[in-house]
Amino acid sequence: MSRVVKKTPSVCTDMPLNNAEVCAKLHLMKELLRSCYGPTGRLKHIRNNIGGRVTTSSSSSVLLPALSSSQPLLNLIKSSILNHISRFSDCGLFAAIFCLSLLEHVRQHELRENLAIKVNKHCLSLCTSYLQREDCACRVKVNFCSSQNLMTLAGSIISSKPACLLTEAEKHHISTMVVRAFLQTIPCSTPGPVTLGHTVTVTIVGLRVLDSAVFPGLLVEMYDPFDQTDSSSGPLRTVLFSTSLAGDLAELGDGTIEVDPDVDTDLQVLNQLLELGKQLVEDEVRLCVCQKVIHPVLQQYLRSHGVVVLERLGMALMEPLSMLAGTQPVATLHARILSTAYGRVKNLSTKQFGFKTMLHLQPEGEAAVCTMVLCHRNETMLDELKVVCQKAEHGLRLTLKEPSALLGGGCTETHLSAYVKHKLFLLLQGQQEASESAAGLGCSPAEFLLGVKVFCRSLDMVARSLEHDGGTSVIDLNHAHHWTVSAGATKEDMVGGLGLCGCGLVENSPSTKWTFLNTEYAEFCPAPLLGDSCRKPTVLDSFTAKVNALQVAVETANLVLDVRYIIEDVN
Repeated sequence: MSRVVKKTPSVCTDMPLNNAEVCAKLHLMKELLRSCYGPTGRLKHIRNNIGGRVTTSSSSSVLLPALSSSQPLLNLIKSSILNHISRFSDCGLFAAIFCLSLLEHVRQHELRENLAIKVNKHCLSLCTSYLQREDCACRVKVNFCSSQNLMTLAGSIISSKPACLLTEAEKHHISTMVVRAFLQTIPCSTPGPVTLGHTVTVTIVGLRVLDSAVFPGLLVEMYDPFDQTDSSSGPLRTVLFSTSLAGDLAELGDGTIEVDPDVDTDLQVLNQLLELGKQLVEDEVRLCVCQKVIHPVLQQYLRSHGVVVLERLGMALMEPLSMLAGTQPVATLHARILSTAYGRVKNLSTKQFGFKTMLHLQPEGEAAVCTMVLCHRNETMLDELKVVCQKAEHGLRLTLKEPSALLGGGCTETHLSAYVKHKLFLLLQGQQEASESAAGLGCSPAEFLLGVKVFCRSLDMVARSLEHDGGTSVIDLNHAHHWTVSAGATKEDMVGGLGLCGCGLVENSPSTKWTFLNTEYAEFCPAPLLGDSCRKPTVLDSFTAKVNALQVAVETANLVLDVRYIIEDVN
């Protein structure tokens, strides 16, 4: 009883957003994520304070899981952003920065929490309805008759992660690979409902980035030597096992097994495995693949009869191989294998990548399965390259559901901000309508105006986060697109010296009027670009991912603003 410690009462924190320590942690997280945003974002090294693996990245999908905090509000925001990333892969940093900026600006302007929640919902509704409109000036249609927009979208995602350390030629090569892999996973002549295929990613350390390639079919790492004479050029009958063929009893599950002392269990199991092997030989199986381990005696028996044996496939490759070969995974060795469980592979060959030897399984028909082999000079760069390529391919897949993209480079954020301000101005012109809208939100017109200002400044903050070298951000007063200006630049330097905007659609001209993004400026209606312009955007964001990130950021900020008490069990 002397070791029993009296239970400590739970700690209750009232109005956490009024707590200086909580706000300091939220600000620190915002600044940390802001510094990672965009192509020139700064990398972060994250390590546990007691040691362990060092994580180097600027990607939210890598950084957020590696960050640990005892602050419940931070964990709430982190979980919300990670849930968005798990579904859409992209725009995690955008959602996090916008959410944290909303919280910070609400506190700085001393806006009532319940009012901020209502105004945020109102502004979010304006943004989402505008983005869904056909005449939205920051929305670009993705034309699948040309690969240009697909290449731009993939290249924009890949360029946004500086930890990959890619040259322009390497960025173009990787972007082309990602688009090619995406297109190969789309079935062309499949009747009925269309099911997208799989892209399997294989990483090779030590080779050049330009050695990366995409292959139709599946590349599987080999642990045993493969004799080309073991296979023929014709289709190979294939069987796939999801259960262990090592001779253990793991698949029988938990419980007590009664064994006669005179029975040799190892011999009995081995005989059963050999009976299975005889059936495979009789059924003219030429390729035997197992997710787990195959008993050495069974391997020897199958190989002696010309069967190619591949073990330790792993769970991740089971579904792609099943789709490629048309097999049904066999989950037991205690029943005869049905003929419908077999599949076919067109042929086998080996490919060498550095120190890895890969077995190449090619589909007999259209299988919509491909393998993307990624190479880089060291492991850190390769890990980041793998993450960003998977993110880019997911972004391309999202265009199948919604064939649109949004302008990148901060232009969508500044354009939306100007649009919301203009809609508010039109509302305030009608004094009666403004009063009714404010009354509907339970506030005065001045408070309503302040809430909209907080929302727009938070959007502008995301665009400003793209600059990390001491410069500042400006927008033009015609289209409300975003430019970055180097530190110390004057208005004379801005005339004719800014080139193209962040997304690459608008070109600077002597008649262009500018304003700095962090200053007050008169509202204006952002003008759409001329439809006959031959210039194409050079930076695009995933439409589906960004719209959802916008919603997640506002809803998460509103949830945090609605928290009144935090009760923590400190035992």
